[in-house]
Amino acid sequence: VQLQASGGGLVQAGGSLRLSCEGSRSIFNINGMSWYRQAPGEQREWVATITSGGMQRYEDSVKDRFTVSRDNTGNAAFLQMNSLKPEDTAIYLCTSTWYNVRHWGQGTLVTVSS
Repeated sequence: VQLQASGGGLVQAGGSLRLSCEGSRSIFNINGMSWYRQAPGEQREWVATITSGGMQRYEDSVKDRFTVSRDNTGNAAFLQMNSLKPEDTAIYLCTSTWYNVRHWGQGTLVTVSS
């Protein structure tokens, strides 16, 4: 399984970005998926999850600003990020599992300027 995140870029504080994660298999509606992020010099942290049943969970600092979703094919997932803050600056990665093996996509860089 291969995952590829895209959609990052440079945005001013208060702006929005929509990240996409595309998988080589339709796994997101079977095993769910998660977004993580890693800021420079920091450890990777969990951001959001959408389960196979469609339930969404968010890290407290992004709740009410970010929305995770997926399409009906299970091939694509998204992270809508609104009201971005400089502290959201990080490489964002998507991840899911297939046959109990966790797969990570290459990240996409989000830079939020103040």
